[in-house]
Amino acid sequence: MPIIQIPALPFPPADMFFSLTDAQLRSRQEPEKGLLITEGPRVTRTALDQGLQPTALLMRQKMIAAEGADLIARCGDIPVFTAEDQVLSALTGFKLQRSWVLGAFRRPEEKTVREAIRGARRVAVLEGINEPSNVGAIFRSAAALGADAVLLTPDCCDVWHRRSVRVCMGAAFFVPWARTDENRGFPELKEAGFHTVGLALRDSSLSLEDPSLVAREKLALYLGTEDSGLREDTVRRCDDVVKIPMARGIDSLNVAACAAVAFWALRTRDGDKGFTETEA
Repeated sequence: MPIIQIPALPFPPADMFFSLTDAQLRSRQEPEKGLLITEGPRVTRTALDQGLQPTALLMRQKMIAAEGADLIARCGDIPVFTAEDQVLSALTGFKLQRSWVLGAFRRPEEKTVREAIRGARRVAVLEGINEPSNVGAIFRSAAALGADAVLLTPDCCDVWHRRSVRVCMGAAFFVPWARTDENRGFPELKEAGFHTVGLALRDSSLSLEDPSLVAREKLALYLGTEDSGLREDTVRRCDDVVKIPMARGIDSLNVAACAAVAFWALRTRDGDKGFTETEA
């Protein structure tokens, strides 16, 4: 495969790494041309493991014959861009890590809601969450803490936003997910027998520790924005409203933190055999 030296920026053949906005990478007019960008060898390997199609790599020169060699070998006949560290540092704005690498991949075909929740018992529903770091963190928690699928309303941010992909550490490549085109309450969840729960502060809210919740065979947890929470019509549609008990006068957490707490508390206990001890 060709190793292409970048003499200086700008360098149009590598624009997908340097100058294309997330909207341009998304390519809504021609979805088949849409790209996503991975950062770091671990996330790039995860994308390859999940069958995503690479189109280009960008890495430090020192990586080509070292840690990057296996990535290059796995990617077939695609261009591998490289440059002196000072050129790449101008792109990132900071001193490069030893194993710095970026990958450009074709966006995988999106699933339908029914496909995403097939076989699932615990589902997260994200409503209006438009901060990519939060979406990425929720996907990572879903993978780690027992949520089987993620659904997103149309006003959520792009799952393949570069910041979301970076924060999720590749979890969005293997956690099934789907997005709806309109706010319609995900009737597929009811059809599939899910008990729906909205995470919201209400006088009538159940505690997250209520034993009736974890006993549910199928549970869908709705999570809203930090500013305004879930919409009122969404809360009315939910079978139950739930809150996380808190101390010291604190009434809420960051939505990604709330999701992690709720995923762990509401996990299916027979699935605990799949959990292992890991370092933080």
